[in-house]
Amino acid sequence: MPASFPDLYFPVLLQVVIAFAVATGLVAMAFLVGKRVRGKVKEMPYECGIPPTGSARERFSVKFYLVAMVFILFDIEAIFLYPWAVVYRELKLFAFVEMFVFIALILAGFFYIWKKGVLNWSREEPEVVTERRYPDAV
Repeated sequence: MPASFPDLYFPVLLQVVIAFAVATGLVAMAFLVGKRVRGKVKEMPYECGIPPTGSARERFSVKFYLVAMVFILFDIEAIFLYPWAVVYRELKLFAFVEMFVFIALILAGFFYIWKKGVLNWSREEPEVVTERRYPDAV
């Protein structure tokens, strides 16, 4: 067992140095050895294997972002279930109650977004007003 501070953290420092050296070496080799072909097709934006269509300034529906946040929410919930499952037998009833409260809060959020219609994609979006005209304005 290492006794001093440098002996304890030297392997970590060594691993960081080696990782940095490997990453720098791979990038340098790609720069030095790689081909540099320029052309119209090569400089065109790449979009999932198909030619890009439409404008890059296109507006997305708010539902897109809401569904993305819901995905992150449930992804984080799944991550918290793994450590709980590991220590469940040691904590017994306490772990069960704690996880019951956690899942109840997550389900409350799920029912809230369900009630708000975030998951309903078939509904028509209201038309966005881009220009307002006021009858009293001069």
